[in-house]
Amino acid sequence: MNRQKQSKINQLLASWPANTVATYPWFEGQGISRQLLSAYKKSGWIRSVGQGAYARLNEKVDWMGGLYAIQEQLHLRIHAGGKTALQLKGYAHFLPMGKQSQVFLFGSSATKLPSWFQKYDWAARIEYAMTNLFSGTDAGLTKYEQDTFAISISTPERAIMELLYLVTQKQSFEEAGQLMEGLTTLRPTLVSELLERCNSVKVKRLFLFLAEYYNHSWVSELNVSKVDLGSGKRLVVKTGCFDKKYGITIPKSFCVEEGGSI
Repeated sequence: MNRQKQSKINQLLASWPANTVATYPWFEGQGISRQLLSAYKKSGWIRSVGQGAYARLNEKVDWMGGLYAIQEQLHLRIHAGGKTALQLKGYAHFLPMGKQSQVFLFGSSATKLPSWFQKYDWAARIEYAMTNLFSGTDAGLTKYEQDTFAISISTPERAIMELLYLVTQKQSFEEAGQLMEGLTTLRPTLVSELLERCNSVKVKRLFLFLAEYYNHSWVSELNVSKVDLGSGKRLVVKTGCFDKKYGITIPKSFCVEEGGSI
């Protein structure tokens, strides 16, 4: 490799956050052609993690390093949410972790995960929810610092609602209850905004039921005057009892007072 190419790769590595994926759009912004990329790969500087995506040869990138590229280079509105965000914030440390963990990502119903991210082995099972759970808002998103880079994740207020969205699909009611029990310091103003903008009647009813079930002090400060809880009954679990106030079926272990069945 000549001196000019050597200088260029040194500059590239200096501006490339460690332990992250780099994609074609980012390389192009650095003035790196595909031909030069191929030369770097042959020379042992970089390795492919999928079509149009690379990592440094001797670095082990995890899903966070891949998500960083999705957010900062491809500018896709995909973030870590649900139980994953709660784990990163320290709210789910008591839950058992399997050998291969789950990672919950959320994006709009029109936003697909890049194929290289889907196909790569991140040593974790990626669960991606394409949903318009909230109307037109980035409220409840924050940055999570990871050594040399940061990714966008949900705050606990948004994360618990995302988790409730997956109840009966990817999450159990009981685990959702365990997590809600620990959320003693949620911000009522943000909770109220998210409830107002939430498009899922099931999520809103479950959230308010569990918040009241655990008697959290912040519940009394919520402004739910503009929260649409819909009408009719919602079958959340198949067996259990019926909560009359919120019109949902709940597991028997959460029944304070038997309300009958749907």
